[in-house]
Amino acid sequence: MEVVNALGRRKSAVARIYVSEGTGKITINKRDLAEYFPSPILQFVVKQPLNKLEVAEKYDIKVNLNGGGFTGQSQALRLAIARALVKINPDDKKALRAEGFITRDSRAVERKKPGRPKARRRFQFSKR
Repeated sequence: MEVVNALGRRKSAVARIYVSEGTGKITINKRDLAEYFPSPILQFVVKQPLNKLEVAEKYDIKVNLNGGGFTGQSQALRLAIARALVKINPDDKKALRAEGFITRDSRAVERKKPGRPKARRRFQFSKR
C-alpha cells in the first residue's frame, strides 16, 4: 500500500494526514499522540474511526495540525482519518457514515456585526 493523504477541518483547525502501513503510531506535528493530546478523551476521539473498523494497529499516521483549539483539532483529525480510511477501502464508508465520522461539522464562529458588541448581543437598553 502506498501513502494515502486526506484533509479534515473543524472550526478553524486543519488536519492534513498521511497514512501508511505500520504498527499504529500516530505522530502529530512531530510529537506522539499522547504527548500532543494529554487528555484521554481527545485521544479517544482521534482513534474512534480506527477502533470502529478495528484497524488501530495496522496504520501509521503522520499529521500536520494547525489552527483552532484542542477540541477542534481532535475532531478535524478524526474527520481526516475517516476520509483516509474510506480512500483505502471504500466499503468502510457506510459504517463510518453511520457513526457520523464522514460528515464535516460546518459550525463555526459567527462574525461580529457592526453596531453591536458581539455577533448577536445588543448594547444594554434603558428607557430612562
